[in-house]
Amino acid sequence: MATTTKIKPTDEFRDHIATVDESGKRVWVYPKKPKGKFYNKRKLVSYGLLAFLFAGPFIKINGLPLLMLNIIERKFVIFGVLFWPQDFFILVLAFLAMTVFVILFTVVYGRLFCGWICPQTIFLEMVFRRIEYAIEGDYTKQKALDKMPWNTEKILKKGAKTAIFLAISFVIANTFLAYIIGIDALKAIVTDNPENHLAGLGTIAAFTGAFYWVFAYFREQVCTIVCPYGRMQGVMLDKKSVVVAYDYGRGEPRGKLRKNQERTEGDCIDCNQCVHVCPTGIDIRNGAQQLECINCTACMDACNDIMRMIGKPEDLIRYATEESIAEGKEWKFFTSRVMGYSAVLVVLLVALSTLLLLRDQAEATILRTPGQLYQKTEQGTIKNLYNISVINKTNHKMPLTLKLMGKDGTIEVIGDKLVLPAQGIAEGVFFAEIPKSQLEGMNSKVEIGLYVGDKLITTQDTKFLAPPK
Repeated sequence: MATTTKIKPTDEFRDHIATVDESGKRVWVYPKKPKGKFYNKRKLVSYGLLAFLFAGPFIKINGLPLLMLNIIERKFVIFGVLFWPQDFFILVLAFLAMTVFVILFTVVYGRLFCGWICPQTIFLEMVFRRIEYAIEGDYTKQKALDKMPWNTEKILKKGAKTAIFLAISFVIANTFLAYIIGIDALKAIVTDNPENHLAGLGTIAAFTGAFYWVFAYFREQVCTIVCPYGRMQGVMLDKKSVVVAYDYGRGEPRGKLRKNQERTEGDCIDCNQCVHVCPTGIDIRNGAQQLECINCTACMDACNDIMRMIGKPEDLIRYATEESIAEGKEWKFFTSRVMGYSAVLVVLLVALSTLLLLRDQAEATILRTPGQLYQKTEQGTIKNLYNISVINKTNHKMPLTLKLMGKDGTIEVIGDKLVLPAQGIAEGVFFAEIPKSQLEGMNSKVEIGLYVGDKLITTQDTKFLAPPK
């Protein structure tokens, strides 16, 4: 019978990174090809997200891209909503909301994002490594191929893999650039005379090289060295956070499986399959919340496969909390804590979505023309001259009408009518004429509404200069 003695792993593994040896040289990771129910579920999620990623630049809402972050022109489109630098405060609020969302999500669900949704993980594990498995074979064959002298077989396999990796990196680079400058601008770069777009083509080449280097060579080092989220998890996770964890109470002490002998050790037979399959080269049995662990569930599938083979219960490695492992209690996913934090996450997302939906379609700046005083008319009204600048936050052309809000009076636009171009700026000059009886003093506050037909799209306050009463 298995012992019930709990032997908690030591923390010695935290003194070094699994992919760096004692001399500081990188240890290349050859993960075994994963398989199992969790891996199959991850494939469905990953390919769904990949389809959405590559289709994203072609999806338009109200004539605007689904997502575009054009830093060069300081134009940002999120879910078909156009943002200008004047909307920076909304982007700050969105960033703060997303920061809180990430913290709460990590506190409750651990690094679920890293293993299931992160683009780095999806591309590396579900695209590049699967191609590598198809060309070079599983991890033992990959090791043998790398040690093999350069011959026809090695040249053909390495050459084919490199060519396919570069082609996929080129596609990713173009997709990435489409999210920055827009699909229409990208089409112009690709289809026009290359001499007219040397900077754009150079950018695509640079991105292609960067993606190839990341997915062909740097790989898991992104998660352990570069990604700030991996570094921050240590301060965001606690003993109640959901992680991929090894049940040391059930598995220890480890011991090899022997025929015709009564087993006195724990359920772990020390087969190291969980280590062989790990894409970051760690041993999950060292303990939960390891820096390199991305919660990809590969070790869970590998261990469950072994447990079925030896007739032991599954889930020796499973989604759990450190607290449940330490106390030997059955852990339930839908706890009051999980539901409470999830409710906060939903409220944050709803609040941010509401803020985006209620945003004005245009933003106006109205200032009195410098150096101009008020004018008196024979009818006893007062005139002020104003300059107006309006930014269109939509993809539609809008003819504008200006009206005074809450006061009697008229507005007369000088010159051509104000027509706001799609995603553009319109500027003009107008007179505001108000009866003196409507004014409170020398500097009265007036509100001017901007209309498209009968629809009010935004308002702007300004000062109205008048003679003393």
